[in-house]
Amino acid sequence: MQLLLAPMEGLLDFVLRDALTRVGGIDRCVSEFIRVTNTLLPNRAFIRVMPELLNGSRTPSGVPVRGQLLGSDPVCMAENAARLASLGSEGVDLNFGCPAKVVNRHGGGAALLDAPELVTQIVSAVRRAVPANQIVSAKMRLGFNDDSRAVECALAIAEAGVSELVVHARTKADGYRPPAYWARIADIRAAVNIPVIANGEIWNVDDARRCQALSGASALMLGRGMVTDPGLALAIRADTPTPLAWEQLMPLIQDFWLLVCTTQESRQRAGRLKQWLNFLRRTYAEAEAMYQAIRTENDQARITAWLDSKRANRIITSPSHSKPYPT
Repeated sequence: MQLLLAPMEGLLDFVLRDALTRVGGIDRCVSEFIRVTNTLLPNRAFIRVMPELLNGSRTPSGVPVRGQLLGSDPVCMAENAARLASLGSEGVDLNFGCPAKVVNRHGGGAALLDAPELVTQIVSAVRRAVPANQIVSAKMRLGFNDDSRAVECALAIAEAGVSELVVHARTKADGYRPPAYWARIADIRAAVNIPVIANGEIWNVDDARRCQALSGASALMLGRGMVTDPGLALAIRADTPTPLAWEQLMPLIQDFWLLVCTTQESRQRAGRLKQWLNFLRRTYAEAEAMYQAIRTENDQARITAWLDSKRANRIITSPSHSKPYPT
């Protein structure tokens, strides 16, 4: 089985990709989208979103990363796809699924699913611009307001030259509300002649089994489920529901914080740690305790000292000076 790590704007960036791919079980990642408007982006714009380009398009643990582009102009998308390919990206991915209002308002992401003809033009232009030996892939939702054109859009993407397609089994209108309609992926698989990867609402091993059964897909893309349980890919491969032990996860959180402090703007740092802990507390009681301890703290030095004290495995006081609790 192939397991991919999803792109998630504002969450699953290169810092969290680094942490999650260290755990193991992930075959490939897709970057957050690189927004294309009306110009050819400079190299630094690609590297800012995907610094793995400076490491052979690999995370520090060696997992391939494919850059994703988001835009609606075929010519500009093609020019930027050629630039991304020239920088050594492990293929070029196209975003036809982003549900963000600001993106959709400008005709990008999931809004393109109401314009299959334009989708064909974008994919065709990108495929011509990217060297034949480099993969062009795409990610789509089932539709914008409904899924009535899901198969039509998938065919438009596949027949224009994409080599593989990820389908997030919800519409833009569905957002991230459960359920995901995995059976609709089976309809798309029956219509296209390229590999189709299933995505959406895979939180645990049982979800992965049911998604595979209903979609027929042999490959899965993991998003929020992997953020809440970093051992999910390994658990799916082993077919066991056992999550990663907290003792194994804690060093990753500390390394994540170190990388956040060296790569992110100071005003964003505390928020990034709280954001991940907020997801982790769905799986770990220890993450709930950590989140509550630093929830109101924004001082980098105090958070760092607090995390260091947890490494020492002693009773500590939270950086916001609340009551002590055992690590």
